[in-house]
Amino acid sequence: MASGDPQRIRHPLPPARWPSRDEAAAARWFSPIQIGQNLTARERTWVPAMVPWRATDDGLVTPEVLDWYARFAEGQPGVLVVEATGIRDVASGPLLRIGDDRFIPGLRRLVDTVRERSQGRTRLFIQVIDFVAVRRRPEPEKFFGRYLAVTDSLRAQIALGLDDRRWLGASDSEVREFLVGADRVTIETVLNDRELEALDYGYRERVWDTHLDHIRELPRVLPALFAEAAWRAREAGFDGVELHYAHAYTMASFLSRLNTRTDGYGGPREHRVRLPLETLAAVRERVGGDYVVGIRYLGDDVVEGGSGLDDAVWFGLRFAEGGVDYLSVSKGGRFEDAKQPKIGEAVYPYTGRSGYECMPTVISDERGPFGRNVPLAASIRRALRDGGWSTPVVTSGGITTFDQAEAILRNGEADCVAAARQTLADPDWFRKIRLGYGAQVRRCEFTNYCEGLDQRHKQVTCKLWDRQVDPADPTLRLASDGRRRLSAPGWSPPGEDAGARVV
Repeated sequence: MASGDPQRIRHPLPPARWPSRDEAAAARWFSPIQIGQNLTARERTWVPAMVPWRATDDGLVTPEVLDWYARFAEGQPGVLVVEATGIRDVASGPLLRIGDDRFIPGLRRLVDTVRERSQGRTRLFIQVIDFVAVRRRPEPEKFFGRYLAVTDSLRAQIALGLDDRRWLGASDSEVREFLVGADRVTIETVLNDRELEALDYGYRERVWDTHLDHIRELPRVLPALFAEAAWRAREAGFDGVELHYAHAYTMASFLSRLNTRTDGYGGPREHRVRLPLETLAAVRERVGGDYVVGIRYLGDDVVEGGSGLDDAVWFGLRFAEGGVDYLSVSKGGRFEDAKQPKIGEAVYPYTGRSGYECMPTVISDERGPFGRNVPLAASIRRALRDGGWSTPVVTSGGITTFDQAEAILRNGEADCVAAARQTLADPDWFRKIRLGYGAQVRRCEFTNYCEGLDQRHKQVTCKLWDRQVDPADPTLRLASDGRRRLSAPGWSPPGEDAGARVV
């Protein structure tokens, strides 16, 4: 976009007024809230799930995972949600998994670490997720030589495009050799939309690809997988489980208007919500009514033909009827409008407009990035209250000051206020504010440096941490590239020894 374009305005950080310790003690953000039947969080500060890429390639908890969550626990948020954790026992890179009992001991160590480092102040939930196949963008030679299925339909398209019926009987090798040497216009003429997408973006399954047996069987398989994952979460000692129904993943795709399945699980929203509700019911039956079960879902898909706020409001009411204990509202983050990846990389669902709306930066339109997604949560909460439901609603997205968070709560726009990037920048910021040291908060600059690392599956860090690096510090640990510190600098209240904890 041209310089000065209204969509390319660089917004300054909002001015921050930090409360005294007494004012913070009286603030709604630092007041308790009941979540579910029996659980109370000491305050309404919330750290949503962030994937740090610190697990083993087998999905096991590592010392780096423990350090990551220990550092957030030291800031003593009311609720801390562990990263999206895979419910299947399948390879998924350095992402935590919970698809087998062998993962329980490591997750239990994680729970114990957070309990200890937060002095019991922080409630710990774990987010559980399912996803269907997404492949890396291939080299064209490999795609045509190995991956592309040579079908009669493809032969017919080539014959039609070249006006040569001999291609109807061509061998697989002849078709592949021809396509490797074909120009772009020819390729676009003979490939269908999904084949062309697989070439340009990498192969990606949809939940409505019911010609695939494993996709067709998702409604039969997923409720039990989520239920067993939730049971393992309870066995490991987590205070609750968050069902990941947001962004580019399986359950969000079932909820989306893009879901055209014709088996009773797609089309009208009454059908699209069916599997998410069946999964919620299966989880509830497995873990019991006294265990916290929340849902993270989208207030708006932000893609053409996708679901909007009216759907989200309706889904929220159905989830409340289904017995969910809280709703955490996000936005966008879809594959459908993602930018083309480089060859050898996978498409990343936070690169298009829907991705921007999920994690807006300081470069924005006139509206700006701060609190941009709060109205979605506010509309959902209002509909819940009008319907007689007291289900807590969590909002997030560009939350950066005490006054901003407090106003959201005072205005009834949400019941808890979450902050991912600001908490990443300064894991102690909640505690600093609560103890009257808000002026010491290290403020996120919302440049999405962290998100760029996530896109490349590198260990996620914050560029602001690297401003405090003492090479002589024996506790300093660097990321695997050796160029960034792996965790935030420590903090303790003035006059206390480093590492001291206060309540």
